[in-house]
Amino acid sequence: MAATILIVEDEPKLAGVMSDYLRREGFGTEWARDGRRALELWRSAAPDLVLLDLMLPVIDGLEVARRMRAASSVPIIMLTARDEEVDKLVGLGLGADDYVVKPYSPREVVARVRAVLRRAGGDLAPPTTFRSGELVVDLARYRVTCGGREVPATASEVRLLAELARRPGVVRRREELLAVLGDVERIAEARTVDAHVKNLRHKLGACAGAIETVRSVGYRLREA
Repeated sequence: MAATILIVEDEPKLAGVMSDYLRREGFGTEWARDGRRALELWRSAAPDLVLLDLMLPVIDGLEVARRMRAASSVPIIMLTARDEEVDKLVGLGLGADDYVVKPYSPREVVARVRAVLRRAGGDLAPPTTFRSGELVVDLARYRVTCGGREVPATASEVRLLAELARRPGVVRRREELLAVLGDVERIAEARTVDAHVKNLRHKLGACAGAIETVRSVGYRLREA
């Protein structure tokens, strides 16, 4: 099973770019734009590694790290725009596994993620196929089938289905799914996801019921 990376970043565009790079490498991602949401996702999603920005609204990154470290040994890579040595010492003193100063190369961060996970013994083998009953999503080939019948899904639709299928039964908020689609510049327009789901259900036919709506929250894929 692929490692899941929790990206804690208050800038949607940066988070979207980082998520895209990680997903291309086969990782699953979660995104939190403030410290409180980061702690919620850390508890509920149990990520394999946390990319943690220090400058966060609601609860700052150092406090988030303190709370995580008090109860977990999850690997943490800290991200910051400040290069003062004191920040590095404080961050690493909290148990950070690595430290990256902005602006950074997403490729470099992915390499560091792999290195930290390797040291921590994390599983890097990315799954390429996801199933829910007769619905099969092949992310490597960007192919969707329902009962053996190929579904003419777009690349965005395949990514959305794969994201839901990574964790069947888990509700994904519209904002999270929009980030997966790459529409990070229109993050406020979460209803864009509804249009994608409507199109998918029309194309999926007998498998349309696999996508379940959770009113006022988002969607989930039915557990097989």
